Amino acid sequence: MKYLTLAVLGVSLAAPTLAAARDAGGFPSHPITIVVPFAAGGSTDTLARSVAQKLGERLGATVVVENKAGAAGAIGAQAVAAAAPDGYTLLVATTSTHSILPALRKLPYDSDASFEPVVGLGTAPNVLVVSPTLPVASIAEFIRYAKQNPGKLSFSSSGAGTITHLIGENFKLLAGIDAVHIPYKTGVQAVPDITSGRVSFAFDSVVWTLPQARQEKVKALAITSAARSPLAPELPTLSESGLSGFEGITWFGIMAPKGVPAPVVGKLNTEINAILQDPAIRKQLEAQGAEPMGGPPARLSALMRAEAEKWQAVIKAAKVTLE
Repeated sequence: MKYLTLAVLGVSLAAPTLAAARDAGGFPSHPITIVVPFAAGGSTDTLARSVAQKLGERLGATVVVENKAGAAGAIGAQAVAAAAPDGYTLLVATTSTHSILPALRKLPYDSDASFEPVVGLGTAPNVLVVSPTLPVASIAEFIRYAKQNPGKLSFSSSGAGTITHLIGENFKLLAGIDAVHIPYKTGVQAVPDITSGRVSFAFDSVVWTLPQARQEKVKALAITSAARSPLAPELPTLSESGLSGFEGITWFGIMAPKGVPAPVVGKLNTEINAILQDPAIRKQLEAQGAEPMGGPPARLSALMRAEAEKWQAVIKAAKVTLE
């Protein structure tokens, strides 16, 4: 039902966005900077650079990607929140910067009031992988095994408070199992420990989980999207495997400082939506484990708020802290 609502928003609000785009005047008249709040080389950075190149071509302007990493994305987000609201400084916002961090720490920006949604870039599901040492081949078998071995299982993540950590905590809550969280610097860093059985399971990106599963270093049991993903159609969802309504995605979107004129937002939205239809860009998104999103700004805003409500509830129920 959530996706139907978002789809309706996309149809009903597309026309005003296109109309605003036609009134953007001389924008842009100088270079645009897209701030990535994470280090260079990661999936967010790669996605931003792909879009930036095409956006520059379509606008006939220079579009620069600038990495401002630190504080789980908060440093880069704050830099954009404080920038002039003219459309020349943009942020690649993510689940971390707008749906998780506000519930975990006091931030120098307001995830709602400080930003203007421009367009959703994509969403990326995660995959549940388990150690090949576990005698399980399905979600039902895994949950049953976990309940028979309370407190003996562990799961890895790419850090405390990350989406991969919270998906694991939500799984524990909904499945009614107990498992110890073990944070790593990156998800793939845990592979040797999952393979050996020192770590029992993990929820992480299809980019590394599927290749590792094909090499039989881990077992892939399910995907965390609401429906089966074209990135791995053979994997069942957690929802169809018995955990009704379970979903755990990473979203990426373009935000601007609050107050950017509607015609500028409209023009950026229109151009980036066109970019997301480019077969080459769609292929690059798939390589990063993401599915294109697009639509009007309201679609990104609705997703951001729904995700914030969900993960804030998980953080509270699981008593997650960064201490």
